[in-house]
Amino acid sequence: MASEIRDISLAESGERKLEWVHRNCSLLSMLKEEFEKTKPFAGKKIALSVHLEAKTGYLCQVLKAGGAEMYVTGSNPLSTQDDVAAALVKEGMEVHAWYDATNEEYESHIRHTLQCGPNIIIDDGGDLVNMVHNEMPELIPNIIGGCEETTTGIIRLEAMNKAGKLMFPMVRVNNADCKHLFDNRYGTGQSVWDGINRTTNLIVAGKQVVVAGYGWCGKGTAMRAKGLGARVIVTEVDPVKAIEAVMDGFDVMPMREAAKIGDFFVTVTGCDGVIDAEDLSVMKDGAILANAGHFDCEIDVAWLKKNAVEIREQRKNIMGYKLPTGQWVFVLGEGRLVNLACGDGHPAEIMDMSFAIQALSAKYLVEHAGELKEKIIDVPREVDQEVARKKLKFLGKEIDVLTAEQEKYLHSYNLDV
Repeated sequence: MASEIRDISLAESGERKLEWVHRNCSLLSMLKEEFEKTKPFAGKKIALSVHLEAKTGYLCQVLKAGGAEMYVTGSNPLSTQDDVAAALVKEGMEVHAWYDATNEEYESHIRHTLQCGPNIIIDDGGDLVNMVHNEMPELIPNIIGGCEETTTGIIRLEAMNKAGKLMFPMVRVNNADCKHLFDNRYGTGQSVWDGINRTTNLIVAGKQVVVAGYGWCGKGTAMRAKGLGARVIVTEVDPVKAIEAVMDGFDVMPMREAAKIGDFFVTVTGCDGVIDAEDLSVMKDGAILANAGHFDCEIDVAWLKKNAVEIREQRKNIMGYKLPTGQWVFVLGEGRLVNLACGDGHPAEIMDMSFAIQALSAKYLVEHAGELKEKIIDVPREVDQEVARKKLKFLGKEIDVLTAEQEKYLHSYNLDV
């Protein structure tokens, strides 16, 4: 099938972005050189649905260097960069994606990407896996397995597996230490505020920032807000995470109370209805709402559209809603992932680690095709450790090494070394 993109003439701009990522992703560049020699994906088709910007584009180049036929789409209608898509098509990949796709177009792009009959799936949020199982089960026998990038996607996979509906192995890439400890925390923390600051051009210092959810993404978002000078409130449903937030120096309260005093709101939960009609109704005039969870369900934008007495675009990616009670609230990026809808996503050096894990997990699936009995598997510990060691080396850092006596001591107590 022919690629579906906006404009192939944008390829030169996309190539420059890919070159910048190449310069700043030492792990992926090392893997690219290795894959060019070993061709671990020779004869294999990979269907990939990840936010289609430059770091993802470079991952596609790395996998292609390993011999894979690449079939690529985005994982969010507002995160695709059309110039990167064009650059990948120019390199001979099949791409189905463009910026600001309608829901119908987005689903069509997912469907057309899968029509290649993939052997491996690389997913971000679970849309490829979900469509295969629900609409295209005839493809399942040819699928070796796949990798899932996000917390939200893993939640969907675990629900499918619990119901006995997951039909091929999926690697929980998000659960790898070199992914969630860095990508989710430092990547999300920086890129969320990059997106908010770029879009609003407002100061954060001295403001009340409400962060909904204190998982690794929430921790990073709250930490960076504090670093920018904000007073941070965390809302949670998990009592353990709430205690963590308190001991990290943040206030904790229900959303209904936080809604009355917040200036900025960032939802990072993966759940729906986090900020609902009652919360929106009591917000201050000028409150700014952003979502950093995978799906656009955390802020009730549908209620705002239905009940606002006036709707006005204030700036690009800022939609204002005047409530019946008179105050205005502003939603960034249509309530979609703010770091990608309003920015360029995570920093390149962070995605270098996450995508190295992705590439090596896909290689692991090929090497163990037909051997994996569990449907949901973790990234092998040795892969996680090797990525960390190489990253340290590229950072110019060294660490201690256990002596033989220390290893013997730890093994005698069955401790992890």
